[in-house]
Amino acid sequence: MTDQPDPIRLNKRMADLGLCSRREADAWIERGWVKVNGQVAAMGVKVGPTDRIEVDKRAQGQQEQRVTILLHKPVGYVSGQAEDGHQPAVTLVQPRNHWRGDGSRQRFAPEQLRGLAPAGRLDIDSVGLLVLTQDGRVARQLIGEDSDIEKEYLVRVSWPMGGQERTIDVQSVFPREQIARLRQGLSLDGQPLKPARVDWQNPEQLRFVLKEGKKRQIRRMCEAVGLRVVGLKRIRIGNVVLGQLPQGQWRYLGADERF
Repeated sequence: MTDQPDPIRLNKRMADLGLCSRREADAWIERGWVKVNGQVAAMGVKVGPTDRIEVDKRAQGQQEQRVTILLHKPVGYVSGQAEDGHQPAVTLVQPRNHWRGDGSRQRFAPEQLRGLAPAGRLDIDSVGLLVLTQDGRVARQLIGEDSDIEKEYLVRVSWPMGGQERTIDVQSVFPREQIARLRQGLSLDGQPLKPARVDWQNPEQLRFVLKEGKKRQIRRMCEAVGLRVVGLKRIRIGNVVLGQLPQGQWRYLGADERF
């Protein structure tokens, strides 16, 4: 006889099933919108893998109204809360910055800003694709503990050598074995990094593809092998690309787009 898994909290089970985030689950349970085996669930209840979970259509309707926004973040904006006098990127989400090329039929409404939060960071000196979402499912997919979504970056670099900064054709003078270290072999904060894909995009620019996002990770990786980052741009998260979205503008995640 095989051992049955231990019961887990209902909110975690709902998140594991991709129904919502734990915070959303708690809100739905509190409103009486969740049933387990036909009975309205109590806060904190635990469930097993065979328990039947039902969610009220009102919760699903509320979830469908939540937006996910793709922003081309410029330099000088922080991803999250305002700090050191710098504005958060969410302040750019206003009608005048809505990209005219957005193919979505959604229209901007002030309530879309309520609870809109970054799903991942992009540091103040970097530009490119930043995801802001009201949807806990999206946030969990992108920044949850078990997330393995790829993020792709273009990184312009220079190499200090002989007391001077080499900014042109860095590829020809930079040791190949150091590129191998960037791909696999570096540690940050005492922990080994996951393998990365790192290749020369052109003689002055590297392409990084990562499945994690430690604070200032790419800049610190480059420092570890003697490179200096001159410019950093995120161009893809999962299956969603920055594309032609102009800097400082935003669009909605399309109904047919999936990370």
